[in-house]
Amino acid sequence: MNSTLIWAIAGGLANVAVVLLIAPLCEGVLRKVTARLQSRQGPPLWQPYFDLLKLLGKEDIESGESPGVQRFVARLALAAVLTLACLVPMGFPAPMNGAGDVILLIYLLTLCGICTLLGGLAAGSTYSLLGIGREMMTMIALEPLFAIALLIGAVHAGSFRLDTVLNGSVYATAGIPWSGLILLVVMVLSFQAFVQKLPFDISEAETEIMEGPLVEYSGPKLALFKYAQMARLVVHSGLFIALFVPWGSSLPFPLGWLLFWAKVLVLVLLVTAVAATHARYRIDQAIRYFAGLLAAAFGALALAGYGY
Repeated sequence: MNSTLIWAIAGGLANVAVVLLIAPLCEGVLRKVTARLQSRQGPPLWQPYFDLLKLLGKEDIESGESPGVQRFVARLALAAVLTLACLVPMGFPAPMNGAGDVILLIYLLTLCGICTLLGGLAAGSTYSLLGIGREMMTMIALEPLFAIALLIGAVHAGSFRLDTVLNGSVYATAGIPWSGLILLVVMVLSFQAFVQKLPFDISEAETEIMEGPLVEYSGPKLALFKYAQMARLVVHSGLFIALFVPWGSSLPFPLGWLLFWAKVLVLVLLVTAVAATHARYRIDQAIRYFAGLLAAAFGALALAGYGY
């Protein structure tokens, strides 16, 4: 095993460790700022760490139609997000993104949603089935947006390699093309839905269908799903930054690394502000919203095909 491969594996593991450590803190910031915006005290910043540890220490109660599938998809959900962390820049070029391409990244992004669908289906509850119906409709309308954003980046980079598309070489050097500018607006307007926060937490909707696909989960399995949701906020933020706001990523360590996490904090605060000030959409309202964004995304893809 040569030294380059060893460094790539070590860097990927470092990215995973950083995401595992930072994700609950970002959730804590989200909860604390939400409470302040709503004139409440709110929990301490460290509360998500305590919640995860408490759930991991509970008895793993088997319930639902297919407990084996439930155990498998809970682990797979977190594994898929952490695999994404190995491929997405986290303050410096991801050391393992030379091992994959845009198609792999699209598959992994989709797999995160599929795990929720399978988990709800295996639970077999009426509420979980209602939740996975909403999740499926959301995925059909939403998942193509990130796929188109990655494809446009690949078109302008002239390559499907992740180390070319995600290392800031397209927009940082040539400036944002028209298609990229349109996609930037589309992704800003849809980012809330990708991280499943209000007003787009429709598949869970605690006050309506009691967490939907996760209603039959408790203990360690619920902890894994919750951890995966927290990590998605960090990984999607890193992917958004790599595609659209990569400036400063070439600064020497630790300046570039600190600038990256400052950008992540800004995204978390924006997500928090929207979630704290908007009521949950109905599924039909969300689908109409996504349909307009999808039309704009396809228009941007057509422009990219002509070099704009």
